[in-house]
Amino acid sequence: MLLKTLTEFNAVSGDEDNLRNFLVNEIKPYADDIKVDITGNIIAFKKGKKSDGSVNVVAAHMDEVGFIITKIEENGFLRFEEVGGISDAILLTQKVEIGDKRVSGILGVKAVHLQSKDERQNLIKMKNMYIDIGANSKEEAEKKVKIGDYVAFASRYTEFGNDKIKAKALDDRVGVYAILNLIKEEYESDIYFCFTTQEETGLRGAKILSHRINADTCLILEGTNAADVEGVKEHERVTCLGDGPALSVMDRASISNIKYNDFIKKQADENKLKYQLKKTLNGGNDAGSMAYGANGCMTAVLSLPTRYLHSPISVAQKSDIDDLIKLSECVLKNIHKLCPVRKEVIK
Repeated sequence: MLLKTLTEFNAVSGDEDNLRNFLVNEIKPYADDIKVDITGNIIAFKKGKKSDGSVNVVAAHMDEVGFIITKIEENGFLRFEEVGGISDAILLTQKVEIGDKRVSGILGVKAVHLQSKDERQNLIKMKNMYIDIGANSKEEAEKKVKIGDYVAFASRYTEFGNDKIKAKALDDRVGVYAILNLIKEEYESDIYFCFTTQEETGLRGAKILSHRINADTCLILEGTNAADVEGVKEHERVTCLGDGPALSVMDRASISNIKYNDFIKKQADENKLKYQLKKTLNGGNDAGSMAYGANGCMTAVLSLPTRYLHSPISVAQKSDIDDLIKLSECVLKNIHKLCPVRKEVIK
């Protein structure tokens, strides 16, 4: 299954090469032109049947959160720092994979029997953890890994429960998966199908993309928090599994274009597709860069509700994924009804 394959790639921000090579091969039969820029973004152009002059983008980021090796201790343990936002609370004894060789490791800390009373009563910080790769010395460890190697969570895609899946990196491999499906279709307007880099570390790939493509519209496909879990008040439940993809109104990085959002709602209603509105303003995504590029553009964000985001195992509902793809397809097939025409395309 394609989504399973995508989630099991390790592609921490800045280390997207292997996934990028796979994606380029996947889209070759369907794109009229493919470019990879200096930051590693994939820009795949597909000519529309009418090519009305509008410039339309749909984008998802390739990268995932993870870690990077910063020191190798004399005893063979590895020190690390996070890449992207990860909670200390979910880390202890998690399995990880290091570098292109996917060296196995465990996130460790001294056992509870060796901890002081204060240590047992307080959350153990990431800075006090290490990665154990089974090496007995620095020399032995250096034969397997090096400073600067990227580290990804080691978990596998599984279907479980009632229409659910669990896997790492659903943020944003689901968006990537959606675009791989969308690019196979035919559209009235020209569309750029884009896969961006380094979103988790500051929307960096999209910043470059926003100046390379002078877009009229941009649809971002993302993952977002599903807060339909214990301990979260009703009004704080950002999204819920099973209610369809989430349409953003505003977040910390951007304000969605009202006309574009209304257009998406209309497409959902006319095609009897589920969607929900994202209930809080938390977070940010590539729309924060795309909306404010060279000349600005109309942006909208459709996100997959996902429990336990930025962790070794996230949970999503398959029906939400299907609705995300169907709604995105309806939007793109009718995008010529929304956007203005611009003469300048690529700088």
